[in-house]
Amino acid sequence: MAAPMAVQQAKKKSSGSIMDETKTGMESSQLMKLFEDSLKDIYWSEKALTKAIPKMIKNATSEELIEALKNHLEETHEQVTRCEDVFKSIDKKATAKKCEAMDGLMKEGEEIMKECEEGPMCDAGIIAAGQKIEHYEIASYGTLRQFAETLGLEEAVELLEATLEEEKAADMKLTEVAVSVVNVQASQEEEV
Repeated sequence: MAAPMAVQQAKKKSSGSIMDETKTGMESSQLMKLFEDSLKDIYWSEKALTKAIPKMIKNATSEELIEALKNHLEETHEQVTRCEDVFKSIDKKATAKKCEAMDGLMKEGEEIMKECEEGPMCDAGIIAAGQKIEHYEIASYGTLRQFAETLGLEEAVELLEATLEEEKAADMKLTEVAVSVVNVQASQEEEV
């Protein structure tokens, strides 16, 4: 049994040195470029959301929804800082690049708030728009985390994982508010 153990350790050592060589090559890889571009998109998105979420709060009437949005606004400010920390971890300046997908989702949310009357219907629309945004963020952070893992960017993995978990929790909270309060109230209102 000692021989196989020694062989396994030798393989680990040799694969470790290959990984070290591969990591240095990854810094200029196509995946690294994609990682940086995606990070710029989500950084823009988070900064834009710090302006969009207060509009949602202003238009919401459900206390549970307002509270959920206020809590997520605080998290979003932290997520902006966390994105900046990811940039620092890869020795890059934090740069935002307009994310057309997020811009479209936020515009859709604004349209919903303009078109529906104040109250449960508008709250349900805000939740729907918010969950589309959360799902986009979950997909983005999940992808970024996986890219970082492949690239061996351990600090970035931890930072991105923290934000990914917050986005999943925000989505679950919006579902909870919709199911327990808002959707029920909206379903009981007569169409005007």
